[in-house]
Amino acid sequence: MTAAPSRQSVWNTGSVPQRPPLPVRDGVNATRLSVPATGWTTVLDYVLHRWGHVDPDGILQRFRTGEVRAADGTAVTETTPLGIHDFVWYYRSVPHEEPIPFPVTVLHQDEHLLAVDKPHFLPTTPGGRFVQESALVRLRNQLGLDHLVPMHRLDRATAGVLLFSTNPDTRGPYQVLFERRQVWKTYEAVSALPSGPSPDVPTRFPLTYRNRMDKVKGVLTARTLDYGPRESGRCPGAPARPGRKTNQGTVGANAETRIELLGRGVSAGTWAGAGVGHFRLFPRTGRTHQLRVHLAALGLGILNDAFYPVLQDVAPDDHERPLQLLAHTIGFTDPLTGAERQFSSRLKLRERPEPGR
Repeated sequence: MTAAPSRQSVWNTGSVPQRPPLPVRDGVNATRLSVPATGWTTVLDYVLHRWGHVDPDGILQRFRTGEVRAADGTAVTETTPLGIHDFVWYYRSVPHEEPIPFPVTVLHQDEHLLAVDKPHFLPTTPGGRFVQESALVRLRNQLGLDHLVPMHRLDRATAGVLLFSTNPDTRGPYQVLFERRQVWKTYEAVSALPSGPSPDVPTRFPLTYRNRMDKVKGVLTARTLDYGPRESGRCPGAPARPGRKTNQGTVGANAETRIELLGRGVSAGTWAGAGVGHFRLFPRTGRTHQLRVHLAALGLGILNDAFYPVLQDVAPDDHERPLQLLAHTIGFTDPLTGAERQFSSRLKLRERPEPGR
């Protein structure tokens, strides 16, 4: 009997290959899964242990039809033992996806970039219970661009401008812009206003809010951390210093937003009759949930926010009550041409004040 090949011989260099052994299918990249050397009898046993609660029959079917592959492209079957492969690739799917009844609208497309308006409720990339119902997969299928890649992300609950790279050969220079914080963004939000004077709610705008935040993996909400005034690291209102990320920890505040009041009035949407404020937000840093945390901390929690200031119980999406946060504009100096570029959303927040009221 021929001995089973060693893990090193199958994985020739010990490094992760640049290209997966499976092509993009229906707009979805093959997912790479790290496989342990021991603990289960077969690769299938391990995969069922990890993901069997989602779709066990679908997982078994993929192994039987050759849709699970090793790095060298060979099929991983339901009897393939552990200890042969470090990684396997497979296509993610979910048994059923509820359609998200809002379109992705193309704002601009050229040989390098794609700018779109992402609607509320649609995730940027596949994840969890959303695969086909994601902006990336929809656009790949709609435009026939298997190599489309997002340059940044928006929360599923947030609508607005989203940029994609359409050309792998020119992707790098645009990625560097985001890494070095050389892309500027503006957002809009609608918040409920207190019916009377409130000591916690500011009355004068514009203002700049700064704090220290972090996000723990597996925890839905971000945390606000205390720090001393002497630990701020720079003067309030100063722009974030550009540069590549380092391993050196920051001191003091690490999140900053400038907030402008666009108008006050009465909501024109499902909160009709409620007093609301319409705000423009300029994030100078990009912490997870930063804008939502900052407005909530000022007593101006964004309408329909299920996370801040109080985490709500999990509930089905209410398409009539989207989070009132919009990524309105994104701009930068094009690294290929040197021209100033700017893309703005055509969407409107439905709860913004009615003119003249």
